[in-house]
Amino acid sequence: MIKGIEERVLNVARFIIDNNATIRQAEEVFGVSKTTIHKDMNKRLKEINYSMYEEVMEIIKTNKEERHLRGGTATFNRYCNKNGG
Repeated sequence: MIKGIEERVLNVARFIIDNNATIRQAEEVFGVSKTTIHKDMNKRLKEINYSMYEEVMEIIKTNKEERHLRGGTATFNRYCNKNGG
């Protein structure tokens, strides 16, 4: 694996673990797409550091289970910010 990609994967994973962050939060901080974050966490991290992968997957699972409780606030805010509303 390319060194820069491996470094990004580990940095994103550490950010998610340290901040209990969502995929969208990581996307904003690291300037890569949601799809890239998912691929990094689901495939690349598993090969690089399995124990970190397990921690990240637990956080992602929890965030996924709780997203309905947020009532779409993140999506609403994201939409309003793009459209000046």
